[in-house]
Amino acid sequence: MDDLVIAAMAKWPNVPDCYGWLGLDARGRWFMRDDHAQQAGDFASGLLLAKGSELKHEKLVDFIGRNYADDSHGQWFFQNGPQRVFVELQATPWVWRIETDYSIVSHTGLKVQFERAYLDEKGMLYFNTDKGFGLVHSQDVYLASQAMEEMGWELVDTTRDNLVQDFNYVMSPHKNLKMTATK
Repeated sequence: MDDLVIAAMAKWPNVPDCYGWLGLDARGRWFMRDDHAQQAGDFASGLLLAKGSELKHEKLVDFIGRNYADDSHGQWFFQNGPQRVFVELQATPWVWRIETDYSIVSHTGLKVQFERAYLDEKGMLYFNTDKGFGLVHSQDVYLASQAMEEMGWELVDTTRDNLVQDFNYVMSPHKNLKMTATK
């Protein structure tokens, strides 16, 4: 996390969390979700109107990536100064890109080490790594399959529901907040 963010957290410890306004899609792109996008539906649905506006400002995207983390409940967030901005996930908390040398890099630029591959009921490919669990970017599935064959990487068949449960990540912290409040 950036030093400036850590200092802001210490200076203003009681800033309320933010829910529903930031999304990460299955290609590793960040989206700002205004009221209109939130009312159009769930981010995970993939509906274009529900996604909102893609963030394209390079410095902002890099800042979000440097300050992206998870809490003890499997909810992912961007620490924006003293405020946690919880992230709506379309697929997983990480999106992996595969390099030609078979190294793996996250949507935030983090280099990771392969641990195991998973294939769900829809043919989506996921990797668990030393830094966490994520979806292989759709453009890199062929390269990932080559890496798996050449490197002897293990592949496990599973379901998407099992992956969410096994790797303990929350697709929609906003919904999670509503469910916990009603209990």
